[in-house]
Amino acid sequence: MNLIEELQWRGMIQDIMPGTAELLQKETVSGYIGFDPTSDSLHIGSLVPILLLVHLQRAGHKPYALVGGATGMVGDPSGKSEERNLLSEEVLQFNQAGVRKQLEKFLDFTPGKANTAEMVNNYDWFKDFRFLDFIRDVGKHITVNYMMSKDSVKKRLDSEVGMSFTEFTYQLIQGYDFYWLYQNKNCKLQMGGSDQWGNIVTGTELIRRKAGGEAFAFTCPLIKKADGGKFGKTEKGNVWLDPKKTSPYQFYQFWLNASDSDATQWIKIFTLLSKEEIEALLARQAAAPHERTLQKKLAEEITCFVHSRADYEFAVKASEILFGNATTEILQALTEEQLLQVMEGVPTIEISKTLLETGYDMVSFLADTQIFPSKGEARKMWQAGGLSLNKNKIGTDKTQVTSTDLLNNQYLLVQKGKKNYYLVKAI
Repeated sequence: MNLIEELQWRGMIQDIMPGTAELLQKETVSGYIGFDPTSDSLHIGSLVPILLLVHLQRAGHKPYALVGGATGMVGDPSGKSEERNLLSEEVLQFNQAGVRKQLEKFLDFTPGKANTAEMVNNYDWFKDFRFLDFIRDVGKHITVNYMMSKDSVKKRLDSEVGMSFTEFTYQLIQGYDFYWLYQNKNCKLQMGGSDQWGNIVTGTELIRRKAGGEAFAFTCPLIKKADGGKFGKTEKGNVWLDPKKTSPYQFYQFWLNASDSDATQWIKIFTLLSKEEIEALLARQAAAPHERTLQKKLAEEITCFVHSRADYEFAVKASEILFGNATTEILQALTEEQLLQVMEGVPTIEISKTLLETGYDMVSFLADTQIFPSKGEARKMWQAGGLSLNKNKIGTDKTQVTSTDLLNNQYLLVQKGKKNYYLVKAI
């Protein structure tokens, strides 16, 4: 398969300009995607455009990642119901540094390589571009009628919120990005999400009218969850690529919990596995869906891609602690940071560490921490063998909790029945 055929098989192309596939087969092409620096980290919604650049580079072409230092100051109306807050130059510069660091992990920026990835910032060519020069040299080439025909503009104009002149100019500014890259970097291809189609073709039109050139484009569909929920959103908000914002364990869990229908779609889009490997996985999933082969492989591949193999292995161990048959040794091997990652959302109870120094009567411990509402109920389950401490089943032979039981010299993990966990912190 050539590049376009592979992307189509993976479900990563929605709109494509005529001649794009032929161009990519005829010559080495420079292509770009813009990234919005409204945060110092990208989230998993950014993985599709990142992977488009990865596929482009793997096929021998040259990827450009444009970080919108200038456009980030304006705000893109595409897909937005209202105007967003504008960011200061200082905040944008900080965010751009974070985004660049992440992109360098996925693309090959090796100097001297023919198709080495490059990063550009549209602030560099807009910072000295005077307003009068812009409306004279750029604005005259694109009519208001043309700009108003775009869906992103029409939807906002028809809404109660309306659209500011600032946002209205966005497609001209993005169009000029494409023109600048065409003129200065011989960039003939722009890619992006399907909501960007109007802005992208404004760029190809500007190249045609202002430079007499020909440029090409394609977009990928916006990813949606089968149940109608927004992709990349959880109860805690966005799933980020930055491990400080979304831990590798939480990241892994997001993909592991994908529905069968979502996993069938996502395994093609979010991994670099071959068609043969994916078809074999789909066959295994169809034969034994309860084994969740697809979800496990999806979570493995993408956690290793975004984070590391070590982070993936930790995430698997962490999952065993809450959902499998993890041993006390696995629990004891966790650092405090890792333990707290795994136990996020588990009820946490604080007790005085001095109570453990001489030994804390088991029944009193269970009742005083309110793990059980009374000593009677605590004693009943303790005697029935329904309790675990640090993943060890405990019975009536374990009569006290002591400081030697502490994990990281501070924590106790109490399990009541099969699914009820409590993290006790000794302070």
